[in-house]
Amino acid sequence: MSRLPKITLITPSFNQGNFIDQTIRSILEQDYPDLEYIVVDGGSTDQTLEILRQYGDRITWSSQKDNGQSQAINKGLALASGEIIGFLNSDDYLAPGALLKIGGFFARHNEVDWLTGKCRIVDEQGSEIRKMVTIYKNLFLHILNYGILLVLNPISQPATFWRKKVSDEMGKFDESLHFSMDYEYWLRIGRRYKLHFYNDYLAYYRLHSTSKAFRFTDKQFEAQLDIASHYTTSKVLLGLQALHNRLNMFFYKLLS
Repeated sequence: MSRLPKITLITPSFNQGNFIDQTIRSILEQDYPDLEYIVVDGGSTDQTLEILRQYGDRITWSSQKDNGQSQAINKGLALASGEIIGFLNSDDYLAPGALLKIGGFFARHNEVDWLTGKCRIVDEQGSEIRKMVTIYKNLFLHILNYGILLVLNPISQPATFWRKKVSDEMGKFDESLHFSMDYEYWLRIGRRYKLHFYNDYLAYYRLHSTSKAFRFTDKQFEAQLDIASHYTTSKVLLGLQALHNRLNMFFYKLLS
């Protein structure tokens, strides 16, 4: 195997003091040999800053008011020096050994520029939930192409990584977006780079009562459809996404 590449992980944060310690530990306890970890906090007023201070120089962090998640990610990207980049929200966490798997895969495959793996959905206590949703996403990850991505988004952001050259070419996350900014980035990257699938669980996505995905599910789907309309003029694809979103909303209401 070639040398393991340096990995930069970015955590945008705001008032997630109940969860961010687990997020940080899940990264630092990977014992990855060449890691840069950047936390960009939006001026939290809970216990977040106290937790960040406990880690000393093991992480790079700042805290000041910002315009939301996209801007926080962009601040982290501006500081990133790793060859491989990903971002992990302050209520999600990595699976043990994930970074060695990711770093090793990129080291073995120079042709891979963008990679995603599987991700479990967990609740506030860390218990797995919505297993059928995970199975559904995993099925589409095996066959995903750009056309399918314009209809639905099975890519789990906590389990997705890319080479720095991709960010250098694609630029910043869209700071006008407060929902589904990752989906817009995937569509931007997908026009230029092939997405590779790592068939293993790399991360945990937490769904809880204060998360945007739980509180504003409808707005997320509305944002996704609007975003897709900037990347295709196909009435068929956009119609399929609108139908898919309605079915998803119905299903999520049943789950709730």
